[in-house]
Amino acid sequence: MSFNFKDVLNGDQLTAHEACGNVMLIACPGSGKTRTLTYKIISELSKENNGKYVIAITYTNRAADEILDRIEKLAINTDLLWVGTIHSFCLEWILKPYSLYIERLKYGFSLINSYDTDSIIDSFCLKYTSGKITSFDCSYHISAGKIVLHSSDKRKHENIKLVLKQYFNHLKKNDLIDFELILYYSEKLINSHKEISLNLSSLFKIILVDEFQDTKSIQYSIINHIFKAGAGKTRAFLVGDPNQSIFTSLGGYPISYEDFCNESGLKVEQLYLSTNYRSSKNIIEYYSNFKVFESKIQSDKKNKSIGTISYNKSIAHSELSSEIGRILVKIINSEKIPQEEICIICPQWMPLATLTRALSSTYPQYNFDGPGMVPFGRDIENFWYKLSKLILTEPSPEMFLRRVRWAKNIITHLNRCDISINYSHMDLLEVVNSITININTGMEYLKEYFRLFLIEINISLESHSEIKSHYEAFFKSSEDRLLKMTKANIADANNLKYFKSVFKQKSGITISTVHGVKGAEFECIIAFGLNEGMVPYTTDPDQEGSAKKTLYVICSRAKRFLFLISEIRNKKIPTKVLSSYQFNYDDF
Repeated sequence: MSFNFKDVLNGDQLTAHEACGNVMLIACPGSGKTRTLTYKIISELSKENNGKYVIAITYTNRAADEILDRIEKLAINTDLLWVGTIHSFCLEWILKPYSLYIERLKYGFSLINSYDTDSIIDSFCLKYTSGKITSFDCSYHISAGKIVLHSSDKRKHENIKLVLKQYFNHLKKNDLIDFELILYYSEKLINSHKEISLNLSSLFKIILVDEFQDTKSIQYSIINHIFKAGAGKTRAFLVGDPNQSIFTSLGGYPISYEDFCNESGLKVEQLYLSTNYRSSKNIIEYYSNFKVFESKIQSDKKNKSIGTISYNKSIAHSELSSEIGRILVKIINSEKIPQEEICIICPQWMPLATLTRALSSTYPQYNFDGPGMVPFGRDIENFWYKLSKLILTEPSPEMFLRRVRWAKNIITHLNRCDISINYSHMDLLEVVNSITININTGMEYLKEYFRLFLIEINISLESHSEIKSHYEAFFKSSEDRLLKMTKANIADANNLKYFKSVFKQKSGITISTVHGVKGAEFECIIAFGLNEGMVPYTTDPDQEGSAKKTLYVICSRAKRFLFLISEIRNKKIPTKVLSSYQFNYDDF
């Protein structure tokens, strides 16, 4: 299929799209970043590739799915396209083919899932620290070969290091690695074996990086080895917005133009997307106040709408769900905003599950998609979660391409576990579609389906440690979730119909953290928890900058309605950056 890209891209987007060399594209919110990236991929695939791959690295699996959906719906040949997260990239292109060069991995390894990681770390916390810390305190990342702890409480660091030492010993003893070790060993391989970088640079035509402002130094190191080895043969196309760099506590940072040029060895052109097509003019002007990095943002000249911006800092925490419910009723009934165009945001996960359950039981007429509302383990790298997506979605023309992709992912996962099956992805889909079970209880349905599936493809669960451990983790996590939902009086949580609703096209109100909603857009945003200690987090080293970037991301998700709430909770005052902003707010 041929495209006239001038019909689908504006002037700035087209300039970035047509650039022949390497590009760092600074894109403001709502400027068509994903559209530009997608059509750049399509353009690269349509040119003579000589067997070379187009690689697109996304920050989340959701972003990868969105890009692939757009491309596949246009009937583009994707044989030479690879899209996924940096962890998936490292597993497929570096660790799997070259792990024999690492003593720790040369006899094989399995990827531990997040539920097992938390369970193991919690057991060591009880054993070595008498429960003074938990797995929540023990998150980390690796930078320059060293472990960086995420806990801001330095008084806990000595115990965290003790627990992590035991955790790493456990992983080594059981031939396991976690997500951070994927990056650590990949960088170690690519740094010590130059032929790996040379091989990959000869395979890749271009590497596109989405959300470059959230990329870690170790990730830059990995891809820059490939760029440098290729000496210009592998081109770079980076897209992002430094003002949305809210993953700094996890190691993400917006690499500067100069540093990227120096570290990659490439000559790079810096370009900009500065027109916001998403939000009303006054909402754009409002969140522009929170910019940390200087950049130009202008509203689309055709968009003359004026949005509603409200700020409440007098509501008590005990009345929070009632106040949010009041807004929802008015937005849906009076303003006629569809539920799927509404998002409720909090800076942290902890308050979200409680609020989701409270709203769900008080307003049963609405659908809520939030933490605590998914009745089974939602570890996206868990094999059985991947299979559940196929099992719990009905075959349909609208879902066909996505289900084909999921079937391919399942086969890839089995191959990574050294499990060979004589099935194509279409054969696997046929197997999944052919199994029929007359059970209406969600958890029992999945257990029986998994059992029959293993029989059909002739795999013994007991013979394969990774998929067995993933199986156990999936159901342990699911039981925990169902118990919490039952206690919260969530009706029919274990009903098969409820299970199947998880993967249907979203028709409910999204409830998420700031981090989870990046890249999304909604007619209406309702944000709460905007208090000191949450925005920014208590011990964040850059208090003002962190608060500004968080508010920038929250407010820039909204198209027409923006409701901000600093509820009165535990004597926490409203976040200073927000409360000091002099603005004539709307009553609602």
